[in-house]
Amino acid sequence: MDKIIPGILDKDWVEIERKIKIAGELAQTIHIDLIDGKFADNLTFADPSSFKAYADKFFFEVHLMVEEPINYLDKWAECGFKRFIGHIEKMSSQEEFVAKGQLLGDVGLAIDGNTPLESVNVPLSDLDVLLIMTINAGASARPFVPECLEKIKKARRLEEFIKVEVDGGINDKTIIDARNAGADRFVTTGFIFRSTDPKKSFETLKGLV
Repeated sequence: MDKIIPGILDKDWVEIERKIKIAGELAQTIHIDLIDGKFADNLTFADPSSFKAYADKFFFEVHLMVEEPINYLDKWAECGFKRFIGHIEKMSSQEEFVAKGQLLGDVGLAIDGNTPLESVNVPLSDLDVLLIMTINAGASARPFVPECLEKIKKARRLEEFIKVEVDGGINDKTIIDARNAGADRFVTTGFIFRSTDPKKSFETLKGLV
């Protein structure tokens, strides 16, 4: 499974499709951000059916930065998504989200940059992945929050075999800190898609982990 995961956070399907085609030359796993305007002051493209044409070619994971992520699981699973990562900050029941997600594919919980790891109240061993935001969620190109590295270290101490995915501000400098803290997977958006040579930027990150 890919360690470097291209992430797409956009409102416009044309732009999303352009990035899928770029990402598809680099990795098998593609990370799609969904923001509903309630979790964060932003909105992204929200129609999972548009991804169906690519669902057989790639392993899509959806990052649910929404109110009540459980309500999105069925629809996105029906459209070919295989991993579901829900933010706990606007989630009524972590247990119910994880239980339902397990029936549909891989499931994970996400915590925002200012949310303590202790807010996760299901066993980490029940998760396929724990996503730790290394920015405060809501938009691409926000600054990396070094304090999040301690959460990565703590998660690794609590559960040796948990897959820890980091998202936010990942570049050729911050990826080293995240790797050394114990992260396994690294979502990157701007470092690849704002680059004049996405493949070279991707390979740079790949060579660092």
